[in-house]
Amino acid sequence: MRLAALPLLLAPLLLSPLAHAAALSVCTEASPEGFDVVQYNSLTTTNASADVLMNRLVDFDTASGKVVAGLADSWEVTPDGLTYVFKLHPQVKFHHTEYFSPTRNLTAEDVKFSFDRMLDPANPWHKVAQSGFPHAQSMQLPALIKKIDALDPLTVRFTLDHPDSTFLPTLSMGFASIYSAEYTDKLLKAGTPEKLNSQPIGTGPFVFTRFQKDASIRYKANPDYFRGKPSVDPLIFAITPDANVRLQKLRRNECQIALSPKPLDVQAALKEPTLKVEKTDAFMTAFVAINSQHPPLDKPEVRQAINLAFDKASYVKAVFEDTAEPANGPYPPNTWSYAKGLPGYTYDVEKAKALMAKAGLKDGFQTTIWTRPTGSLLNPNPSLGAQMLQSDLAEIGIQAEIRVIEWGEVIRRAKAGEHDLLFMGWAGDNGDPDNFLTPQFSCAAVKPGTNFARYCNQDLDKLISAGKTTSEQGVRTKLYEQAQAQIQQQALWLPLAHPTAFALMRKEVEGYAVSPFGRQDYSKVNLK
Repeated sequence: MRLAALPLLLAPLLLSPLAHAAALSVCTEASPEGFDVVQYNSLTTTNASADVLMNRLVDFDTASGKVVAGLADSWEVTPDGLTYVFKLHPQVKFHHTEYFSPTRNLTAEDVKFSFDRMLDPANPWHKVAQSGFPHAQSMQLPALIKKIDALDPLTVRFTLDHPDSTFLPTLSMGFASIYSAEYTDKLLKAGTPEKLNSQPIGTGPFVFTRFQKDASIRYKANPDYFRGKPSVDPLIFAITPDANVRLQKLRRNECQIALSPKPLDVQAALKEPTLKVEKTDAFMTAFVAINSQHPPLDKPEVRQAINLAFDKASYVKAVFEDTAEPANGPYPPNTWSYAKGLPGYTYDVEKAKALMAKAGLKDGFQTTIWTRPTGSLLNPNPSLGAQMLQSDLAEIGIQAEIRVIEWGEVIRRAKAGEHDLLFMGWAGDNGDPDNFLTPQFSCAAVKPGTNFARYCNQDLDKLISAGKTTSEQGVRTKLYEQAQAQIQQQALWLPLAHPTAFALMRKEVEGYAVSPFGRQDYSKVNLK
């Protein structure tokens, strides 16, 4: 049925030069894990679902660094910081597709459902998410949100258990997207709740039409989008794992935007008259997570030795080719509350050997290094990086076997805590420093698996929690500086680099900006 329909879907594109002119093809690097974004925590999945198909109550404006209106036109917060009342934009329509025709517009009930599903174990949709709700759980929303009330069709009230200065910016994250309660109700009645993951419905600028794993995702412009129909139609994600092939497709105009280019490709694109390069400092950190639950990696001396044994400067030069700066901790340096004075771990093989001996492991041990097969912004050359780490660790007696695992499987197995050493990256979803701390280092984030170091310490946990209870930036900064010192002293990560985010595009592309958070917005793009 699907295959027979293919020529019909392609025919208008081939016959009509106007339709073809407005088509936007984006070369992306991997397949999403699914489209029910609340179940996942990879940026690839957020980009393919939340960013194009959905909306949130609020958005985060990168230019001003402020939370701005999304599906909510306005909101009020009580002086005690415990009650948030949102006024929804009227007449927001859900997508019409071949599998769903909505009978009503967005209401407060949809907002209530979208959060109740993640927070309330009694909600029939709670157990449908096979992977659980990693972001909601790691951000500790079940303990934070006491109740949600739909006061009238366009007014929704959140009552919190305690004040949390990160609550509003958290609502701009992909996992806080608003779903159609009518559509989910229909799926439940039909006994097909799993279809939410393969046949998504949202209010966003584009409507889902088809997904072929490891090949493409097709969307059409939403004619009813509350901010106006996008200029590009259709939107196609051409899933192209190899960065060289992404550049070739861009040159041939098979893609108009290519994401996650290799540093070398950026230099090449700058010299070509038909191409241009957009860039920004990414609010991201590339790192190697050290699984503190796997002996002997549970010993701080061993983790410290790994940090000292790695020649980070050579790694950043070879893998990022001068498009990133070496990392000293979880935060990019442009984060407020970045701890400037922390000593870090300078490359020192002898000191690393001494720490191994102190841990009773002077003869070393065997371990594994996990990495992905294809490059990304946070890991442009996975095989070279893994080999450099393997070679440096061998100098202090650690024999590490490299395992190359497909991206979706890496995420799934790492969240289950199966890894030893794991090449990973983290992108903050908004400018708040807690966006690195709570998901990556809190005790609550161990179970859902976003805490890849799998480290739970009550003192660190208290610092992270205390930082959210006040909106005083000076107070929060002091707490976060202490947290960073503890993370560094415990050597929970081998921090690698803070990259510059680049996108390559055809000269005729207008209105596309590279987000420091890795988010994607094609709703304002047009082709000259």
